[in-house]
Amino acid sequence: MRQVELGRSGLKVPAIGLGCMVISGFYGPGSAEEAIGLIRHAKDIGVNFLDSSDAYGRGKNEELIAQAIKGDRDSYIIATKFGNVRGPDGKAGANGKPAYVQEACEKSLARLGIDEIDLYYQHRVDETVPIEDTIGAMQRLVEQGKVKHLGMSEAAPETLKRGCATAPVCCLQTEYSLWSREAENDLLPLCKDLGLSYVAYSPLGRGIFGGEIKGAGDLGENDRRRDHPRFKPDALAHNLKLLEPVKDLAAAKGVSAAQIALAWMMNKHDHVIPIPGTRKAAHLDSNAAATDIDLSPEEIAALDTAIPVGAADGTRYPPGGMARVNL
Repeated sequence: MRQVELGRSGLKVPAIGLGCMVISGFYGPGSAEEAIGLIRHAKDIGVNFLDSSDAYGRGKNEELIAQAIKGDRDSYIIATKFGNVRGPDGKAGANGKPAYVQEACEKSLARLGIDEIDLYYQHRVDETVPIEDTIGAMQRLVEQGKVKHLGMSEAAPETLKRGCATAPVCCLQTEYSLWSREAENDLLPLCKDLGLSYVAYSPLGRGIFGGEIKGAGDLGENDRRRDHPRFKPDALAHNLKLLEPVKDLAAAKGVSAAQIALAWMMNKHDHVIPIPGTRKAAHLDSNAAATDIDLSPEEIAALDTAIPVGAADGTRYPPGGMARVNL
């Protein structure tokens, strides 16, 4: 697996990582055995950059990772996040208070069964706390030896600049895919200017480019995507049509549409690291193989034209989720 530097941190990571959110049942049920096997297989094929959060499964995600890496911690690069919280009423919010930063980190370390987190993100920006206070608390974790490198997630351009001025931040994580290209307007060029890597979550459009979703009926009863505007029946019918040029190029090259979607962003930007999630080893192998697909500037431009910024019908989150991103 090709290695890239995470920002200017000196830390080398594979060109594609593994988003672990889905192993906690976000898009339908899975098993612990399946998840553990997948994580170990990821290491075997060089995709040892694992991305988690204390919000995924309310800590269960980190506990699954702990089981998978036990006795082999040094073979993995572990990223996790804090600050995406839910109150007793289930309402989502953010917590960036310095005392909470310390508390959340120590709890994640315990769940993961490790002494130091390789990459620690603020998952969602807390508008009630100056970003300098939150990032400053994260930097103290570095000084304590509990965290190696810092990242930010779903931060607006000015927030990102202020965070980077407070401590050495090496990357920004936000959503990016062929149907979520808004970051090209500001965040992607800003990361380039600041020397940051851009870690792209949901690079396959929450599975839309995987080819298994043909309509709303393919989403299970407990699948969270049912609540997302882009997966509502009418919007989904429109959005599935966006796949046609991707499928056509994939057929011409003898690869899958998902591989084209991943190759598009990696060929277009040298500082983007996609972290597609999956529960299936075969999909993981296919995603990893996308790092070897070359697209010409003309092929990239054709996809850009076919699926322009804003082409998808519906926002990437329901209203409550949209209110908590790009802050």
